[in-house]
Amino acid sequence: MQGFANFMWLLSMALILFSGFALIDAATRREDAYRAADKKTKPFWLIILGIAFVVNLIFNILSFLPIIGLIATIVYMVDVRPALRSLPGGGRNTRRGSSSDGPYGPWNGGR
Repeated sequence: MQGFANFMWLLSMALILFSGFALIDAATRREDAYRAADKKTKPFWLIILGIAFVVNLIFNILSFLPIIGLIATIVYMVDVRPALRSLPGGGRNTRRGSSSDGPYGPWNGGR
């Protein structure tokens, strides 16, 4: 019985880490990237993945609620995340300039 309990604890921890990673990944994407990828809105996915994360923390893995949360997390990771990553910039909240941009603007090479 102890081996089964250890396995279930490891499975529960993996599920918590998986849903936590999906939640952090969804939070770091731009809001307009969700619309550009023709997926639901960013707040929708943050709410769904946040609920899935909290449910995985509270309930036992043998309950049906963590299974629903796992399905939502898998949908995000398999469908939404690749669509967001295919956009220019990967849908991230990073400002990217030209490769010749310096801290005060573009560098013109002394021209």
